[in-house]
Amino acid sequence: YGIDMQSGVVFNIQKYCLHDGPGIRTTVFLKGCPLSCSWCHNPEGIAPEAEIAVVESRCLVCGECRRACRFNESLPGEGMLQTGHELCTLCGDCVRTCPTGARQFTGTEMTADEVMCQIVRDRIFYEESRGGVTFSGGEPLMQIGFLRELLESCRAEGISTAVDTCGYACTGDLLGVAPITDLFLYDLKFMDDVRHRRYTGVSNAAILNNLETLGSSGAWAAPTRWMKCRSLPPSSLRGYGTSSVPSVSP
Repeated sequence: YGIDMQSGVVFNIQKYCLHDGPGIRTTVFLKGCPLSCSWCHNPEGIAPEAEIAVVESRCLVCGECRRACRFNESLPGEGMLQTGHELCTLCGDCVRTCPTGARQFTGTEMTADEVMCQIVRDRIFYEESRGGVTFSGGEPLMQIGFLRELLESCRAEGISTAVDTCGYACTGDLLGVAPITDLFLYDLKFMDDVRHRRYTGVSNAAILNNLETLGSSGAWAAPTRWMKCRSLPPSSLRGYGTSSVPSVSP
């Protein structure tokens, strides 16, 4: 795939996905999201950097993680070592010593080539089902350089692509990847700005503007757009460039 110029932080690569676009797909989850949705299904994808998470239901509160930490004597408390403390270097000693696997790394830095090596393994499934690859998150547009390189690599390999976005991104970045994206899964939360602010932490003004721009721009061959809407009837989407939308998900 050439010389890698970009790397990014990936928190999951899920194979044989059936709900992230048409056909059988591989979904690549990129870390980092500008929203704080109250119902977030992937909270481990909000922070842009790699981190250590704890599955509390597995934790025995045995203190092995604390004893393994090189900064143990400088940290207050006892029992389970809190994640994200200011001295943490993500060395992984606490993860490796946990007897139940309760402590886990969330996020791995990968090059585009490393991701592509996993994607192309399932080419036969994409071809037989008219599927492909979906880049999700988090918000994939937060890692725009990495995303662009992955999209270009997929295009070179003849693999169909989808970008699952909340739309809260720089308009230039969104339009910049449009020519190399086959499908946008545009995850619009609420039309009402007050509700949007309440439940996601941000205004929807930029999101609606990006949706309209994406639908009306004639600077590129428009990709297909699917709407992922939580509470919107199809009629409420009129005027936002969604005339080519084949379906609306609840």
